[in-house]
Amino acid sequence: MVLLESLNLKLGQTMPSFSLSDPLGNNHHLDTVCQSHQGTIVAFTCNHCPYAIAIWPRLISLAKWAKSHQIATLAINPNIHPSYPDDSPENMIQKINEWDIPFPYLVDQDQEVAKQYEAQCTPDIYFLNQNKSLIYHGRLDDNWQNPDEVTEQSLKQAIDTFLNTGKSVTPQFPSMGCSIKWQ
Repeated sequence: MVLLESLNLKLGQTMPSFSLSDPLGNNHHLDTVCQSHQGTIVAFTCNHCPYAIAIWPRLISLAKWAKSHQIATLAINPNIHPSYPDDSPENMIQKINEWDIPFPYLVDQDQEVAKQYEAQCTPDIYFLNQNKSLIYHGRLDDNWQNPDEVTEQSLKQAIDTFLNTGKSVTPQFPSMGCSIKWQ
């Protein structure tokens, strides 16, 4: 396991469109999701990374809160790699059911979307407005390991700021996690 941090990307840049399928073959288009919501959380994540596993329950909880504010969530698994069978589409289905994931968990089979987004690690979290402009890129909160010790919910604060002002919050702190398993 190689620990990496997310890159410092330019806020306000338009992020690439994509169309990915979930493990059951249902297609999801970023443009459609963005146009029908005030914003969209895009989280590159997986099933096996301890950093990703640790925040899944909090990401799911935040997504439920965000949905009530017309914010969509999409999770993307870029680790479809023969050396990491825990991240296979079949195991994604198991995790969707086990964790009761209430949003699309998508397969980035060729890792092109992860490359276009310059994703580095799992988790690597982005928040986009309706026009796909990058509003936030960073950590979920300030304690990936212990939810009882979280003092700052960074992504939630970014969403609140955006909903109240239409602007990005600064500073933004990088996410950290296992490196994406590039093919």
